[in-house]
Amino acid sequence: MNLPAQHSPVLQIVQAHRAGEAVGLYSVCCSHPTVLRAAMQVAAQYGTPLLVEATSNQVDQFGGYTGMRPAEFHDYVHRLAQEQGFPADRLVLGGDHLGPNAWQSQDAAAAMAHAEVLIDAYVSAGFHKIHLDCSMRCADDEPVLSDETVAARAVRLAAIAEQAAARAGLPPPVYVIGTEVPVPGGEASLEQALAVTAPQAAARTLEVHRRAFAEAGLGHAWQRVIAMVVQPGVDFDQANVQHYSAAAAVELSGFVAGQPGLVFEAHSTDYQRESGLHEMVRDHYAILKVGPAATFALREGLLALCLIEEALLGQQQTSRLMEVLDEVMLAKPGHWQKHYLGSAAEQRLMRRYGLSDRCRYYWGEPEVAAAVSRLFANLAGRSIPLPLLSQYLPQQFPAVLQGELAAEPQALLEHKIGRLLAQYARACSANAAAEDMAAAIC
Repeated sequence: MNLPAQHSPVLQIVQAHRAGEAVGLYSVCCSHPTVLRAAMQVAAQYGTPLLVEATSNQVDQFGGYTGMRPAEFHDYVHRLAQEQGFPADRLVLGGDHLGPNAWQSQDAAAAMAHAEVLIDAYVSAGFHKIHLDCSMRCADDEPVLSDETVAARAVRLAAIAEQAAARAGLPPPVYVIGTEVPVPGGEASLEQALAVTAPQAAARTLEVHRRAFAEAGLGHAWQRVIAMVVQPGVDFDQANVQHYSAAAAVELSGFVAGQPGLVFEAHSTDYQRESGLHEMVRDHYAILKVGPAATFALREGLLALCLIEEALLGQQQTSRLMEVLDEVMLAKPGHWQKHYLGSAAEQRLMRRYGLSDRCRYYWGEPEVAAAVSRLFANLAGRSIPLPLLSQYLPQQFPAVLQGELAAEPQALLEHKIGRLLAQYARACSANAAAEDMAAAIC
C-alpha cells in the first residue's frame, strides 16, 4: 500500500475497524459555518477525526451552489478549524459523488471532460477521501449504464486523481466506489426507498471495479479503495424515517466481512436512532454520512430564536427570518420544487419542517443572511429569560442553568447541532463513555 496508515486518519480507522476495534468514521456533509463549528467542537470532545465532505454540485470548478471552488472550500474549512483551535492533522476533506453528476444533460464526452477537471481540482486542493461516482447517465448514454461503463469511467477519474496528488506533492487519496444510495437529501416519499443491496450485486460491483483498476495499471490505487457505497436499508422522506434493521442487512454485512481492508459507506443515515448507528458501525457500515439532519437542527434552533425574539420585542420589531426564508424559497424554487409534492399548504409545511431540509440551500441568499444578522443583532446584549430558554430551547436550558453554556444565539445553535452530531461521534468512537450512550438513548 502506497500510503502508510499513520499518514491518513481515514486509513487508520478503517484498518482498526477491520482489526476488530469498535470504531468508525462519521462524515459531516455540510458547508454551513455554524454546523462546521459544532462538528469541530464535538470531534474535539470525543477525540475523533473530523471528515468534512463537499458534494459535486455543492463545490466544483465553477463554484457550485456554495460559490466555492475546491481550493476555496479547503481554505474556508481550515480557517474555521484554526479559529476553533481544531488540529489540522485531524481534519480530513472528502469529495462526494464526484463524476459527471452536474453535467448529465451533456453528452458523455463533454460531461466526463468536466468530471476530469473536477477530480483534478478536488485532489490538487488536498481533498483526501474521494467518492468516484459515474453511475449517472449522460445525454447520449443508453437508458441504463452497464457496470463495466460505470467502472471504466470511475477508473478514468482515479487516474486523474493519482496524477493530481503526485503533482501537488500530496499523499495519494483513498477511494470509495459504488453508487447504490438513497436520493441525496432524502426521498420525496419512502415508497421510493431502495431495498437493502443484495450481496451478489455488491460482489459484482467490487469485482468489475477491481478488474477495471487492474486493466488500467492502477493496482496500486486499488489498494486504497477503502469502502463501497451500498444501501443498508436506511432512508427518510419529508416526515418519516426508515430505520436500520440488522436482521435485514445481515447477509450484506457478512459479505463485506469477507473482504479484507474494505468497509461499507452508508449514506442518508440522518435521523437514525443512536442505537442503530452503533449497530451499523458494528456491522461494518463503518462510514456514516450525515447532512440534512445537522442543518435541520440548525433550522430548528433559528426558529426557536425567532420565537424568543418575538416574545421579547413584539412582532413589529422582529427580523421576520422565517418569513423571509419562505419568500426567497418561493421566488427561487429550484432546490425544493421537485422534492416537495402535494398541495400548496403541504408544500408550505415541508419548506419549513420537512426532514430533507431543502431550506439548507438558502441560508447563503443575501436576503436570508441579512435576516439572520438582524435576528442576532436583535438578541445581542439581551439577557434571554430562563423561562423562554426552557420553552423554546429545552435541551440547552439545563446546560445554561449549570453554567456550561452561554445563553447567546451562536453558542445555543452550536450546542443544539452538537447534540445531534455527538450521536455519530459516540457510535464511531471506541472511547465514548457507555453512560453517555445510554443517557442519549434514554
